[in-house]
Amino acid sequence: MTENIITYPLVVHLFFSIVLMFFWQKIKVQKILTIVGNFIALGVAIAVFIHIWSNGTQVVNAGNWDAPFGIVFVGDMLSATLLLLTAVSGLAVSIFSIVSVINARLRFGFFSVYHFLLLGLNGAFLTGDIFNLYVWFEIIIISSFVLISIGGEKNQLEGAIKYFTLNFFGSLIFLTALGVIYGLTGSLNMADIANKIKLIDSQVLIDISAVLFLTAFSIKSAVFPLNFWLPASYHTPPSAVSAIFSGLLTKVGVYALIRMMTLIFPQDEFLMNLLIVLSVLTIISGSFGAIIQNNIRKVFSYLIICHIGFMIGGLGVFNVLAISGVLFYLIHDIIVKTNLFLIGGVIYRIKGTTNMKKIGDLYHSFPKLSLLIIIVLFSLVGVPPLSGFWPKISLFLSSYNNENYWYFGALILGSFITLVVVAKIWSEAFWKKQPEFSIRKKKFISFGQLYTLQKWQFITPIAILAIISLYIGFGADHIQTLSLKIAEDIIDPQNYIDAVLKP
Repeated sequence: MTENIITYPLVVHLFFSIVLMFFWQKIKVQKILTIVGNFIALGVAIAVFIHIWSNGTQVVNAGNWDAPFGIVFVGDMLSATLLLLTAVSGLAVSIFSIVSVINARLRFGFFSVYHFLLLGLNGAFLTGDIFNLYVWFEIIIISSFVLISIGGEKNQLEGAIKYFTLNFFGSLIFLTALGVIYGLTGSLNMADIANKIKLIDSQVLIDISAVLFLTAFSIKSAVFPLNFWLPASYHTPPSAVSAIFSGLLTKVGVYALIRMMTLIFPQDEFLMNLLIVLSVLTIISGSFGAIIQNNIRKVFSYLIICHIGFMIGGLGVFNVLAISGVLFYLIHDIIVKTNLFLIGGVIYRIKGTTNMKKIGDLYHSFPKLSLLIIIVLFSLVGVPPLSGFWPKISLFLSSYNNENYWYFGALILGSFITLVVVAKIWSEAFWKKQPEFSIRKKKFISFGQLYTLQKWQFITPIAILAIISLYIGFGADHIQTLSLKIAEDIIDPQNYIDAVLKP
């Protein structure tokens, strides 16, 4: 049974996605099933993580077709870690969804599509075939487009069109890059491509292929200058949808960049320099976009962009210390960004808006909730010893030691502006008095009128993710050990290649 264990996360989400379709109009049954499904998915992800940690990289050849001729699933520590983070975030968001998403939207198959999205994410993290990575990306785009447009409100549809159009353009570039790499190597298996690309004499053709892949994945991970779609769309759907998008959808693009740049195009000087330049511009654009916004969810959207720049810059530095910093930051960022949009949803539920100019007095009205939220905000900033602090040490040291001073300066700028933005949020939304003018609220039950159980369903996922953030910070030695292990494995990918091709 254990030889196929890495495919179990796919089976779980596919199974529940199909089962939920049979309870289309039975909302209560759907809510129970999705919670059960995500708990099972979390248990399976933990089992996969432990199995790979104990036994090394695991490979499953679909249909018993040996690589490089058949479809292959590969589970290494990078994949296992992202499967676990996906399961944790997926469970937290599903708990939040059952009280935050209105029944009218749930009747359109919200939970079924949600599991289909998680299926696509898990598939992208596990595939060892670059064409199937494209297929999983398309599954992610289709299901996310449905989730972002459910409800049919004007701002949702506008955001969905922007989101889909640019991501569809990214998919076309990805498909073009696939054609180029297949023409160069005659293979679509990533481990096989890694071997064959070393035999190609023309560095120009390799660089063209690499830039195409970089462009496609940069669109999906919101790298400058192709990042304008994200703040235009992530604030429009329900907070539960925005949370899973912010935590995982942009990170699957970062994962693809990490996998491609360490396995297929390692130590390409042109590519590494290009990544550094793009990271600096991404940090700057995200930082200044965040500081001028008054809508909390838009602020969080721009901070996603800013911190994506942190990660791709570390990938450009390309040494064990930098890559471990990228991985540590990726782990921290998935949890924190998911939680930020859940917090945005709670603020909207309480105040009827996320415009900081129109809200205030949250700390006075909800002191315990505010203290919980400040843990997440401090983790975002990287206040020692919380989770955002430790990976920055690796990124600062690696960039300074490698004399990447522009990236080093951008890290300082991005960190400082994140602090300013968080201080602005706290001052405006939590500390100042509620403005006198009235707020026109949508027709829903206010937070204060909710039953105690429903309040706990809002707060519990935020508390769970905040506790995980605290563990990442106070248990940083464990996360650093994991990050270093993954970094060493992916910078020297021969074990991955040997596991897939079985020489």
